[in-house]
Formats: sequence, C-alpha cells, structure tokens
Amino acid sequence: MRFNDEGLQVTAPREPGPISSDVSVLHLHRGGTSVVIDLASESVPAIVHWGEELRESTPDTLHGLAVAARPQRVSGGLDRTPRLSAVATEASGWLGTPAVAGHRRGAGFSIHPEVVGVAATDDRATISLFDAEAALALQWEVAVGESGLLHQRMTVRNAGEGTYSLDAVHLVFPTPWDATELLDTTGHHLRERAAQRHAFTLGTHVRESRRGRPGADATVLMAAGRPGFGFEQGRVHGIHVAWSGNHRVLAERVVTGEAFLAGGELFVPGEVELAAGETVRSPWVIGSWGDGLNELSHRFHTEWRGRAQHPTRPRPTTLNTWEAVYFDHSFERLAALAETAAEVGIERFVLDDGWFTGRRDDTRGLGDWEVDADVWPDGLHPLVDKVRSLGMEFGLWVEPEMVNPDSDLARAHPDWILRGRMSLPPSARQQQVLDLAHPAAYRHIADRLHALLDEYPIAYLKWDHNRDLVDAGSGPGGVPRVREHTLALYRLLDELKSTHPGLEIESCASGGARVDLGILDRTDRIWTSDSLDPLERLENQRYTGLVVPPEMMGMHLTSPVVHSSGRTVSLELSGAVALLGHFGVEWDLTAADAPTRARVAEWISLAQRLRPLIARGAVIHVDGVDAGLDVRGIVAADSASAVFTITQTATSAAYPAGRIRFPGLDAAQRYTLRAVSRPAHDAAQSELEWAASPITMTGRELGSIGIRPPVQFPQQATVVEIVAES
Repeated sequence: MRFNDEGLQVTAPREPGPISSDVSVLHLHRGGTSVVIDLASESVPAIVHWGEELRESTPDTLHGLAVAARPQRVSGGLDRTPRLSAVATEASGWLGTPAVAGHRRGAGFSIHPEVVGVAATDDRATISLFDAEAALALQWEVAVGESGLLHQRMTVRNAGEGTYSLDAVHLVFPTPWDATELLDTTGHHLRERAAQRHAFTLGTHVRESRRGRPGADATVLMAAGRPGFGFEQGRVHGIHVAWSGNHRVLAERVVTGEAFLAGGELFVPGEVELAAGETVRSPWVIGSWGDGLNELSHRFHTEWRGRAQHPTRPRPTTLNTWEAVYFDHSFERLAALAETAAEVGIERFVLDDGWFTGRRDDTRGLGDWEVDADVWPDGLHPLVDKVRSLGMEFGLWVEPEMVNPDSDLARAHPDWILRGRMSLPPSARQQQVLDLAHPAAYRHIADRLHALLDEYPIAYLKWDHNRDLVDAGSGPGGVPRVREHTLALYRLLDELKSTHPGLEIESCASGGARVDLGILDRTDRIWTSDSLDPLERLENQRYTGLVVPPEMMGMHLTSPVVHSSGRTVSLELSGAVALLGHFGVEWDLTAADAPTRARVAEWISLAQRLRPLIARGAVIHVDGVDAGLDVRGIVAADSASAVFTITQTATSAAYPAGRIRFPGLDAAQRYTLRAVSRPAHDAAQSELEWAASPITMTGRELGSIGIRPPVQFPQQATVVEIVAES
C-alpha cells in the first residue's frame, strides 16, 4: 500500500550474500504493538509474538521468548517438529497450508529458502531469502504502523531458467493458542457484512472470493479471539487483505500446537507465470489486535486517517439522484430536485445512472460515455450550472469497467470484453466486463473520463461496479485476467486523481461488494450497501466499520418507504442510523411536504455540526445491552465530546429497559448529557427526567454505571450528545 512504502526496502529479492546482521531475534514495535521474529532456530524466520507491546523486554528475554516458542520432538512425528514460519512449506516438514507454493511444469515444487539478508529498523524489516535448488528469491516485508497495525507482503522472483508457475502466497499471522473463537462476515446484495461466529477447532476454515472483487459475501476481516470476545473486551486478533480482486483468508489450527490466520491474493491456474527474472509482489495483508473489537478497529481507523491522501476537508453532505428519479431524467425534474436539495442544506448533488447515450434502462448503452443528446441537447451544462449556482458541488455516476453488449463500444470492440471462451460469460444486470488490462480498452476509457472531467466541473465520481468477474480471461484461448484487470483499475484511479487534483471518487459495487483497503487507498469513500433500510444497516455498518473509518462510509437518509425492503421507517430512525458516517440523502425530496423537508434540514444541520467529531473520533460499540437495543457512538480524540445513538430494534426484555452505558470517555471528566433527537412520539406515559433536561455525570459514571434509556417503540431511536464541562 502506497502510504506504507516510505522507509521500506522494496528492491527485488537478491541472490545469496552476506547477512547484514548477526541478531538472532528481531523486535519491531510501534503504536502499542510488538512483533518478535525468531531468525535463528531454522533457515526461515518465524513470528513468535504479535500483539501487546513488550516494553520491559531486553535482548536476553526476547531470546528466551524465541527459544520458549520452539516446539519439542514428539513420538510419531518428524525427528524435528515443524513450526509455522514466514515461508512454511512441506520441504521444512510443515504439513499445514503452505505459505508459498508453485512449480516448473510440475517439477521444482519443493521450496525451502534460507535467509540471505536482513535490514531492520525499530518498526520495520526487510528479510531476503533464497532457494538455490528451486531458483527462487523472496523478499518478506514486515512493518508496524503508527497505530500498531502489522503489515506484511511478499515479493517472489524467478531466479532460474524457464517459467515458474506461482500457485499461492499467503502471509502468516500466528494467533494465541487460547484464541478459540472465530469471527468473519458474509452476506449478499442488500445484506453485506453480516457476522458469523464459530469455534476455532483443529483444521482449516477458508474464505475465498473468486468473483474478481471481494464480493458482497466476502469477509472484511477474519478474527480469532478468546471465547466470548466482544467489542469492549476480550483479546482478539484479525487480518484484512488489502486487495480488490480474488483473495483468500483462512484460519488454521494444527495438532502441533500452532494456530494462525493467513491471507493473500487468490491465483487461478496459470494466472501468475513468471519468466526468468520476472517478479510478482503480493498485496499487503494487514493485521490488527486489541482488547475487544473496538480497540482492533481503532488501530485501522487511526492509521488510515494518517495517510497523506486521506480526505481531510469536511465530508460534503451528498444527495444522490438514483432512488429519486432512477432513469427518468429531465432538466426540469432534476433542477427542481436540486433546488429542494439546496434548500435543506445539501452540499453535493450527484447525478446517477441514465445520463449517457441510449441509457433509458439498464439493458443498453453502458460503455458509451457520451452525454445523451436526446435528453441533454446542450450537454449536462444546464444542470451543472444550476447545481453550482445553488452553491453545491456536482457529482456524476460512472461504471467504467462495464459494458452492455447492446452498446456502440461492444459492437466496435468485442475483443475488449473479458471472457475465457468464444461465448460470453453469463450476464449479470445485462452487462459484461471490459478488460482494462487491454491497452486500447484502458486508453479509451481513460480518455472518455478525462474528457468528461475536462468539460465539466465534476468534483466527485460515483464509481460503480455492478457484477462479478465471471470466467474472466483475455479472450478465447487466452490467460486469466483478474489480477491484471485489478492492477489496471488501480492505475486508472491513480491517473485520474493525479490529472484532476481535488477529484473525489466513491467506490460502489452493487452497493458494498468491493470494500477493501486496496480500493480505499485510492478512493474517498465506499457506498456501504444498496440497502438503506436502517435496521438492516445497523449490522452492516457495525462490521464494515471494523476496518473502514466512519467518514469513509456512505450513510444516507432514506425515503419513508424503503425501496430495498418495503419497510416503512421514520425520519428519526433513518437519521440516527445515518448520522455516524458520511451523511447524505437518497430520496425524492420534491415529494416531501414542507414540515418534512424542515426536519430533513435539521438532520443535515446536526450531521454537519457533528462531522468533525465523526471524522476524527473513536467508534464505540457497546456490549451487554438488551437484545432489543443497539447502542453505539463516537468519542472525540481528546474525550471532550461524544455522540451516541440508542436504537430500539425490537421490544426490550425489561419494560422499562435496564441501564445502558456510554464507555470511552475520560473517567475523571464531568460531562453534560442531553438528548438532541428523540422519537416523534414517546411510548412512555411519563417523561424520562434526563431526556427532558440536561444532566451532569462523570465519564466513569457514564461508562461504568450508565443511564436508563428512553422507552421507545421498535424502529425508534434517540441521539444523545455528551459534552465535557469547560
């Protein structure tokens, strides 16, 4: 990942040479995390600790730690019990999932490299390895980020003659033996990142994406922790693959006392064929840990916010036109929507699908990135001018990686469509995928996007990706293309950003089907899900936020009847659930009456007032609440303020409900607590005293003892603001 490259040696792996250090144990540490690497016990180094910082450790105690981690010989096993190393393979006796695998036309499968070079600082190391028999050179990079994240990647070079077929590269993250419970996520369109938990037993739990993107069913994190770990407590370690193509993550526990998480890019057969001297570099795989998932996610958020390219200006409140007008475009209708949007305080107006040639539905036109002259005879200039005259930025929806077979582009260049056979892959949303790794296809799409950005003052692209990459090859008889397509996508995003400074891009993929830190290192937010149902969004946003900071998660107000579920919801519920992210609106506000628009304006004003807190604060999910309640919030970095939402998802077991807590505050500080938004009508027969007028409590009292929540009907929510006394 670009922001991690500074200070790391990223030269190609080298042939044997003198080892630069006689140190037998490396201790990398930063941001409250220590990583201890044993260099001495075998030819391949092994991580023997990754987690809490070892502040009191000295070279002799670290040596003792490394020795204590080495396994003993046991009956019925090998004469030397194998251990989990950075390049664990069968040649070293390892019979679990190999870290690196490949061959030369069926031969040369045995890999057993030795360390030939070590370069290290306090928080990063580059370790070069070489296998003369396999003619492979490897470079293992390990870095501890400013917030304590552990980054790993591997570079492999074919140092021999002929072609080397690389089958797998897995970056290995050992976990404590007492981490016996796993957490990952799954889902589908409109229900991404639903959590699932199960025992971490002997064997292998594998999650793979072969969709050419992470997919709606992908796990954003694979985590292993002590039984019952929650958001507030319980030691837990988790990993994320920062890659936008096919990938694999796994959790494995073996009978020789090793447990680990591992991840990397998933290669399909023949995808990585290294000619003599050629090199391939894995994506970064990133690990985090903490006493509870809140701390684990804080590490991701803190480091991500420290990148040079992280968006720092206030996140513009956005209105997207999709659910307001769908394909029914006209200047009059959209101008009226823009006027209403400006009236309620919208700062960015995004024109969604339907603006380009022939695009009256989703069956045609995709790929023909010219403004439809029938609908827009003067181009988009009248609408853009209208939007900007109202004080709003203008944004535009595009789907540059896709094409309808019924399009001028597909008819002119059928060879630009990804396919593995003569026939096209199965269609999805009546579309296919362009091969961005094809130089002419890349240049055509890049030129069309540059032309749009040059002609119009477009501040924001909503970059969609509405289908999986199925049977994705370079053409009949060609080669697999997902990896090269993904790298071409990264180049295209980088090119657009470089050429058009200030341009912001949203990563949307059938909603939230491409959520990873590879794409988010080049874009400014994700569209978290096509589902705007607030109740469905609660879990989705909770687990997306394990990795993604809240200001990079699109969260919008929805219409009173949710388009994706048919559920009728209140504005207060919708606003509370959308508040703790990049706030926006997905609704035809011209159909709302004046009082409703006034309430929308109040929510927008609240979101704009709170967005500095949301963009820099720590996300808190509260454990131990009633099953019918959801309590979450964001606490400022200096603990001077916080905002929490109390959402009633179902009736509570107790009536009225028992106390809830607001953790994460300064225990000694005095705070004023007040409700800034409440349900339209109160289910209680009498007023709850603290909700009627502000009260003062200490951070310890709020975090340890708590308050009685309001009595609410299901599908109601209360927003509570907490401010330190000056």
